[in-house]
Amino acid sequence: MTSLRLAATAFLPLIACATPVFAGGFYLQEQSAREVGRAFSGEAASADSPATIYFNPAGMTELEGVQIEIGGEMLFVNSGQENRGTTRSIPGVTNAFPVPGGDGGNPFSQPLVVPQAYASAQMSDRLWVGLGVSSPFGVVVDYDDDFFGRYDSNRSDVFTINVQPSVAYKINDNLSIGAGFDVQYIDVELTNAVPNLSPLSGDGSLSVKGDDFSLGWNVGAQLEVEKVRLGAHYRSRMEHQLEGDFDLSGLVGPLAGQNRSVGAIAPITLPDIATVSVMFGVDSPTRVYGSWNWYNWSTFDAIRIFPEGLPPQVAEQNYSDSWSMALGAEHDFTDRLTLRTGTMFDESPVNDAFRGTRVPDGDRVWGSVGASYELSRNFGLDASYAHVFVDTADLNLTSSFFEGTPAAISQTVRSTNRGDVDQFALALRAKF
Repeated sequence: MTSLRLAATAFLPLIACATPVFAGGFYLQEQSAREVGRAFSGEAASADSPATIYFNPAGMTELEGVQIEIGGEMLFVNSGQENRGTTRSIPGVTNAFPVPGGDGGNPFSQPLVVPQAYASAQMSDRLWVGLGVSSPFGVVVDYDDDFFGRYDSNRSDVFTINVQPSVAYKINDNLSIGAGFDVQYIDVELTNAVPNLSPLSGDGSLSVKGDDFSLGWNVGAQLEVEKVRLGAHYRSRMEHQLEGDFDLSGLVGPLAGQNRSVGAIAPITLPDIATVSVMFGVDSPTRVYGSWNWYNWSTFDAIRIFPEGLPPQVAEQNYSDSWSMALGAEHDFTDRLTLRTGTMFDESPVNDAFRGTRVPDGDRVWGSVGASYELSRNFGLDASYAHVFVDTADLNLTSSFFEGTPAAISQTVRSTNRGDVDQFALALRAKF
């Protein structure tokens, strides 16, 4: 039983930090080049490109004929950790000892590419159908091997793809409704170092890999009165049941018997999202937008994981519900050229006491600009740039290995994270 508990509790630091990578500060709102340019201020009300399939499928009723959009965003994330006294313990010794190592470098993949594709088709004066393919959650974070916070995290690689068949119906000239199903695939790889009893013995390694398919849904509506359009959209939570492998290796001495590979499952819930948007100036050369989002992150209170043959593990997370608010405007300078701009405040759901190096997230402020140019009667191009200012965040997170045994080791990451993001977005549209 002691051997079993040693192995099980060795997993806990990885489990405790895993899921913030799935979403937390890394919900990828970047699903439209146009919306990047106006800082997502028109999400549920703009209805001016096939990307409305993702943000509010009811908006398809504003798209004539068959329309297609293929695009993507490149995110250049600048992030760095400053060590402020990270320590670990040694069994049988009362003092804590500094963890040696570098600052880990900029851990984010450069660039993080977020692709998407949409197609809508008008079936009648009342009925539209559409299909969207997007990647709403994802990140690649990879610190240097000697990172001082390596016992908290080394690598985090999360990929999702979401396929959304949708339908929209125009009830009358003022009101439209829409709905879609979400078929989502997620693939995850997470690793961190595990301390041996003596710092002179090097580190062990713990990794988890898993994937899953899940189903969700979303609904929306748009109401137009005079030159004002209101939009509302709700996207359901996604309940994933990850299945994969846990691998613990590199432990030496009395801990060597704990090296093992086991299968495991982990239920993960990604939050439901509600959006309300308004557009002023429908069919006018100048349009003003406002949007508000609510993210139901309080559903993510703990991580529960069930390794084969080992006791279940629970790590409290205590995420808070979060919100974002955006304002934007655009102007048609000619029949072909439109310029736009916007700003957004995006609140982080991560509570200070649980902030780790996997997602050193903070509140964000966006500044965006963009342009659309109609290349011809059938083709158009959207391009945007956004800079995201991320609040400086302090980390003070303690994790335990082999807790409740004579080999118990604790480590505390103390650091300051600073960062920002540059985004470039491009999309090609076609209509027939």
